[in-house]
Amino acid sequence: MRRWLVHLGAVGFIPLGLIDSSIIPLPGSMDVLTIVLAARHPELWLYYAVMATIGSVIGGFVTYRLARKGGKESLSRRFSAKTLKRVYAIFERWGFAAIAIPAVLPPPMPFVPFLLAAGAMQYSLKKFLVAMTLGRIVRYMILAYLAGRYGRKMVPLLLHHVHPVLIAVVGLIVAVVAAYFVIRQSKKKKGAKS
Repeated sequence: MRRWLVHLGAVGFIPLGLIDSSIIPLPGSMDVLTIVLAARHPELWLYYAVMATIGSVIGGFVTYRLARKGGKESLSRRFSAKTLKRVYAIFERWGFAAIAIPAVLPPPMPFVPFLLAAGAMQYSLKKFLVAMTLGRIVRYMILAYLAGRYGRKMVPLLLHHVHPVLIAVVGLIVAVVAAYFVIRQSKKKKGAKS
């Protein structure tokens, strides 16, 4: 399957994105394909990042729509009550960030439960697509750029150290998002007092 996907090139991101964002994900598969293709054709790194994002967003959208139709009841049959309670609590508190941040994080961070929660909780489709696209484009641009820049010699090194780099970037994104929410909350409080 790996050879077939690499042979397909950027088009391979579409079927892989559908599989990766499904109930039976293939953790890291989109990352590996992005790295391999960008290392082989460094001049196309941005194209591969965009195609990986498109494939992932299409796959995430399908999962979101299925969960939206099935509602919370269908999720309760697939996941434990404890897991659902935790995911719903995170989702209700963070909303947009509950999709964008896991979209950037590398495996083993579970992403599918957040896709399912967004659909089951009838989260805005527009906000869902923006959050997922933002998270995924950041992730795949970093991977594709590093693979394209450092080439085939660096692929094994990138595959072993990509997680700390992504975690550092995610930490920065989380800090910015947290600062945004804190500023927004303080403005709301000031507006309510006035």
